[in-house]
Amino acid sequence: MFEHSSLRVLSLYEGFFSGGARVLHSTVVAGLHAHGHQQHSALSLHSAVRRETMLQRMEDDPRFRALRAAGVRISTLGRSTDGDHDPRRFTDAEMEIAAREATGVDVVMSLKEQPLRLANHAGFPQRPVVACLHRSDPEHSGTALDDLRAAADSGLLAAAVCCAESTREAYAAAGIPEHLLRVVPNGIDLTRFHPLRRARRMALRGQAGIPADATLVVYAARYDAMKNPRLFIAAAREFLERDDHGHVMMCGAGMALDNPGLVADLDESFADRPDLLRRVHPQGVRRDMEHVYAMADVVALTSAFGEAAPLCLIEGAMCGAIPVTTPVGDSARLVAGIGFVTGFDADEIAETWIEAAARRGDLRGALTAARQRFSHVRMLSGYAQVLEQAVRGTGLRIAA
Repeated sequence: MFEHSSLRVLSLYEGFFSGGARVLHSTVVAGLHAHGHQQHSALSLHSAVRRETMLQRMEDDPRFRALRAAGVRISTLGRSTDGDHDPRRFTDAEMEIAAREATGVDVVMSLKEQPLRLANHAGFPQRPVVACLHRSDPEHSGTALDDLRAAADSGLLAAAVCCAESTREAYAAAGIPEHLLRVVPNGIDLTRFHPLRRARRMALRGQAGIPADATLVVYAARYDAMKNPRLFIAAAREFLERDDHGHVMMCGAGMALDNPGLVADLDESFADRPDLLRRVHPQGVRRDMEHVYAMADVVALTSAFGEAAPLCLIEGAMCGAIPVTTPVGDSARLVAGIGFVTGFDADEIAETWIEAAARRGDLRGALTAARQRFSHVRMLSGYAQVLEQAVRGTGLRIAA
């Protein structure tokens, strides 16, 4: 047996860029490290990643900065997705960095399956691996699913943390042994995500150009087919036609007017109604989503596939916005009693946004009662237990 505080954990990141899984994982790492439960470090395969038209550099990422502020040491192989290297091959110099970072740790924690191509490499020090899984469609992971299967077949995979029941079910169906799959529900920092006093909420709206009496729907997602932004925009058109005081705010990578795809989608939906388009507010990546959610009446998700336990629904709800979601992953379970589930019809979604906003006062008590269910303290405890059990189960204890 080993001391609870002595466990040493290396997290493998594909890169640091905007996205719910990276937010969640970094919350786990910073929380466990800062509270003295374990000693964490991180290795990022990429130092710069291009996604949704943006080149996102590691040093600029809020998750990177938060981990550094928590005292977590971060290193990188220095790759960029703009480079011409083979993503499945590693140079001797890269493997030297990886071996150095993994030497002396007790367990490796991989954010999603993608970094497992490094952990499976013959030159990577053999350590038990815990994979952290955040989607409900593993078949869309491509070769990364093969890497996960290979780690399970070789005995390298000690456990896989699933953020939702839908994740566990999907990966079991994809051939990952069920005894390795552990569900640890997503949680958030409730000291950050909470409703604001009315005066502060109205001040934020004023700064953002949102009228005090407007019904504000917030959409927090990257510009990606999985998130179904075209459906959201179609629903926004219907909503704004029905509600003369409605406004829509779009946040996330690619949700800005420098994205030609988004501009084309908006032009297609609003070409005949530029007056409605003036009430659509593309924001791009925001670093203060707790303020955005606190301004909102509704937090919307229109995803078509892949979601497991979307953080935007939890964060928005805990800031006082009513969640409205399509039936993907565990979304329906997340919003049960505090929000609404729709089909994939723009008219239905728009009408549900209006109903959700009208019932915001009625649901305030349910939102308050749900807060402890979404606390990140429970999540941290769950991850800590899985990591400790992973080392105990292998019988490996690496000397410093």
